[in-house]
Amino acid sequence: MARIKPQALLIQSKKKKAPTRISLSTIITCNLVVILIVLSLYGTYKHWHRRLSSQPEIGLDEFEHVENSGEPKKYDLPKYAVLNTSKGQITMELYKDSFPEVVDRFIDLCQKGFFRGMPFHRVIKNYVIQGGDFQRLGAAEDWTLKVKPNKEHAISPKHEAFMLGTTKSVSDSKGFELFITTAPIPDLNDKLIVFGSVVKGEDVVQELEEVDTDEHYRPKSNIGIIDVILKQEL
Repeated sequence: MARIKPQALLIQSKKKKAPTRISLSTIITCNLVVILIVLSLYGTYKHWHRRLSSQPEIGLDEFEHVENSGEPKKYDLPKYAVLNTSKGQITMELYKDSFPEVVDRFIDLCQKGFFRGMPFHRVIKNYVIQGGDFQRLGAAEDWTLKVKPNKEHAISPKHEAFMLGTTKSVSDSKGFELFITTAPIPDLNDKLIVFGSVVKGEDVVQELEEVDTDEHYRPKSNIGIIDVILKQEL
């Protein structure tokens, strides 16, 4: 048997490839990539889980209601309006069932900022506080200026003190007159649409009523509505 020379053995050993070794840095990098992928998937899962959990469940009746009409129904409308005035806050309950069209328009104008900065331009003690566009008085000027305030008014089931109303010509006008009664006024039944009442802030109404006025019942100091906040619940 022929013996293999040492030089040949050396050449043969060089031809045999040793197994490739994976460096420690490569192992660490791969582990970090896997961890980042797992964390990313977990974060995505938590995000969507939290988002789905925060959405209220919709019953079948509500779903059918929303599907049949894209417009909000009267029970979806705000029930209260908080008038932030120069004397304080007045919380009004809105009569959505009695005069839905008037309440709808009032809410729409509130959302558009129509009442922001509106002045109370007429204050008749023991009678009414009027707010709106001073340049667009119309018929409202007639009955507010001709009235003789009287503390002996008989109580009306419809027009008691601290009621919120507007003129009956509201649908034909581009403006919106606001009236807050400060005493029972039965003679306004033919002129005023009552669409709300004061449930909190009667003392603020009385403070507004006490401001000094001229002979035409115009306040000598600036008083009015700063803004209006609509609420579903108190």
